Amino acid sequence: MSQSVVLSVPEITCDTCKNTIEGAVGPLEGVASAVVDIASRTVVVRFDAPATQADIDAAIEGAGYDIAGTVTCGAS
Repeated sequence: MSQSVVLSVPEITCDTCKNTIEGAVGPLEGVASAVVDIASRTVVVRFDAPATQADIDAAIEGAGYDIAGTVTCGAS
C-alpha cells in the first residue's frame, strides 16, 4: 500500500534547497515521488516498501536539513 508524508522543513528557501532535497529523497528505493514546495517549506513524499519514513527523514537530514515535524501522513 502506498503511503504519503508531508514534512515541514523550515530551512527550505530556494531552488538549490529544492533540488538538493529532491535529489536526496527521490532515488531511495520505494520512493514514487518527492516534491518540495518552497513557499510552504514542505516536502511531500509518496512511497512504498522498502522505503520508510525513517529512511526519508535520514536522507533529508543527511542532505543538511532539519525536519521540524510531520504535517500529515497516511496511506494513499
